[in-house]
Amino acid sequence: MDDVSGPAPISGGTRTVGIIGWPVEHSLSPAIHNAAFSALQLDWIYVPLPVSPGSASAALEGLRALGFAGANVTMPHKDAAAEAMDRLSDDARRLHAVNTVVIDADGMTGHNTDAPGFDRFLRRDAGFEPTGRTALLFGAGGAARACALALARAELARLTVALREPARAAALRSALEGLGTALDVVSIEEAPGRPADLIVNATPVEVVSSLPPVGEDTLVIDVRYDPPETALHTAARAAGATAFGGLGMLLHQAALSFELWTGRPAPLEVMSAAALAASAGRG
Repeated sequence: MDDVSGPAPISGGTRTVGIIGWPVEHSLSPAIHNAAFSALQLDWIYVPLPVSPGSASAALEGLRALGFAGANVTMPHKDAAAEAMDRLSDDARRLHAVNTVVIDADGMTGHNTDAPGFDRFLRRDAGFEPTGRTALLFGAGGAARACALALARAELARLTVALREPARAAALRSALEGLGTALDVVSIEEAPGRPADLIVNATPVEVVSSLPPVGEDTLVIDVRYDPPETALHTAARAAGATAFGGLGMLLHQAALSFELWTGRPAPLEVMSAAALAASAGRG
């Protein structure tokens, strides 16, 4: 008879982490992390924590009081979480956004694994080397700033950022301060005239109508992972480009969060399988 094991029992010694956001019911992170904990036989559990806008600071203090080991932070709380930390990593400080919190006896430390997660995804999964290349980025929010930082650190030659309100690029400019990548900020209406080797949509909306010409040498990424197939993917592939969603970035930033909490290498293949199964289960 096959050995079938269920979830590990929860006890007083179980370490707890979770994800705060609004909403969080769509998040794949619980499935990803709980599969990783199970694979390594760690007495940990990861839970979704719906936190309404404006309540991030109180929620994070509550996690500390409840003995949580840490948390992930997603929209719309990444900026507010940075304000609530006792300490910030270099990336979290530069981006003024926190997506991973580590809680210990010394307080709360805010990290940002989005930038290195995007870099790992771009190089390892998409096979794209940014050095000396050009990119067009839609958006200037937390995810966009992380993508921009990863690209600038990889010595991208030129980054064009397309925004509905170009004046709102101050935080992104600050994130790239001291790095050598040339930065242009343009309106959405100007984006079709800015062809690039890499196109990244880091907004929650479709940008198909704003695409410049793309072809077989273009890589197109929509950082959203839900839905797994967007109109941007369809349009890019129809033009011969290679297109990816945001699941790869999610997995790599999740692996980095896992390692910060546990001190153990993340079982990335297990996490990937769990994400794909959970995504498919939504059918």
